[in-house]
Amino acid sequence: MDNSVKSLAGHRILNSTKISKMISDLVAAVQEEEKALGAIREPLAEALDNGKRVFDETGKFRGRALNYQFVGTGAGHGPYVEVEDGSVKMDLINGIGVHIFGHGNTRIREAAVRGALSDVVMQGNLEPNHEYAKVTKKLIELASKNSRLKYAWLSTCGTMANENAYKAARQKNTPAKLVIAMQNAFAGRSTMMAEITDNPAYKEGLPNYNEVLRIPWYDASNPKSSEDILRKFKEHVANNPKQVAAFVFEPMLGEGGYRTAPREFFIPILEFCKEQHIAVWADEVQTFMRTGEMFAFETLGIGQYIDLCTVAKTLQTGATLYTEEYNPKPGLVSGTFSGSSASLSAGYEAMEILTTGGYLGKSGKIQALHSEFIGMLNRLNETTCKGQLREAGGMGLMIAVTPLDGSKDKVNKLLQVLYKNGMIAFSCGRDPYRLRFLLPVIMQKADIEAASKILEKSILEMLQ
Repeated sequence: MDNSVKSLAGHRILNSTKISKMISDLVAAVQEEEKALGAIREPLAEALDNGKRVFDETGKFRGRALNYQFVGTGAGHGPYVEVEDGSVKMDLINGIGVHIFGHGNTRIREAAVRGALSDVVMQGNLEPNHEYAKVTKKLIELASKNSRLKYAWLSTCGTMANENAYKAARQKNTPAKLVIAMQNAFAGRSTMMAEITDNPAYKEGLPNYNEVLRIPWYDASNPKSSEDILRKFKEHVANNPKQVAAFVFEPMLGEGGYRTAPREFFIPILEFCKEQHIAVWADEVQTFMRTGEMFAFETLGIGQYIDLCTVAKTLQTGATLYTEEYNPKPGLVSGTFSGSSASLSAGYEAMEILTTGGYLGKSGKIQALHSEFIGMLNRLNETTCKGQLREAGGMGLMIAVTPLDGSKDKVNKLLQVLYKNGMIAFSCGRDPYRLRFLLPVIMQKADIEAASKILEKSILEMLQ
């Protein structure tokens, strides 16, 4: 630990070679049990009854059946995860984006174990431990390199991080209360974030507070797309004078279809926001660490415009980052829970790995993996799966493709076929529905080849 003080028990624990060796030995013993999990495996006959019982009970006690017949055993290896029915699946959705280093990563696991040795399980803003301090400092060191972001407030998930960002924007720009958001946006499932989220299925029966104004996402097929959307944005502001508190956007549209937009699309909107004193809020809950830079606003080169930025998922907890101007007044944001000691320790380690392991930049491992996976999808689309895997694209480790006819029913059926054949993926977008992947950064060429075989097999099954 930096600046350790020998008279402090906590510092001695952190610097103890004896404890460090015990942690390494413990993790090594666990990984010895997992070493056979490096490939897809069919369910095991002796585990089928146990698996069915666990799957059924999980659905029963939560009141809704599992989306997949999946409950993990707690063991995995790289992109592969063991399931209670004895099967081993290739996990290309990472718990919807959490497990960026796959399953059983040595450094992440050791960090989590070290954090779990803390005197408390859960940390909060009132009595944080050193893990909280380290994560906060690291976030701002990284974010401030290419933006004006100066502070960070931790919370337990992306939804709460977004809630805190919106509150900060409204407080600074009071009495303005409206937010401009993208069509097909996703921001979370709290009452307010469900309002910002543009999916009727996610807010059935909820009241409409009429506090969200929509603009379309960039359309690459329309030469006037940027111009038309900027005009729509300005119309919203003109029709609601001094009432727009914030503009929230995902640097790459997530659940809306993994759609990208060029820097030139964002700049006129962001400059207009500055003229109108509208908070610019980048929702990076899903893009953080995934786009080839630590922040997608760096990938796009728009950091100087950002007033608020929210991150979560890969961080293992949530955080709201903000500039001096948007620093909330005391009392506006708080939280008994900021993250478990284990998750904060693992989140810090994740940032350390990404920034020191050659993953970032145009020639980094993330971009190389992106190119290889996109290339694999395009080869299938041009050969054995001719025309059935279209528009492969995305940003960094976030990749999507339009399969078959892009209908909801076909894509949902394909997902179940993929799962049967050994791959966990998910959908995104609407009309067309798309197949989405959140790649673990530790994927190798052999894993991509295995993924290719599963995709090919599953598409051909669907065409029979």
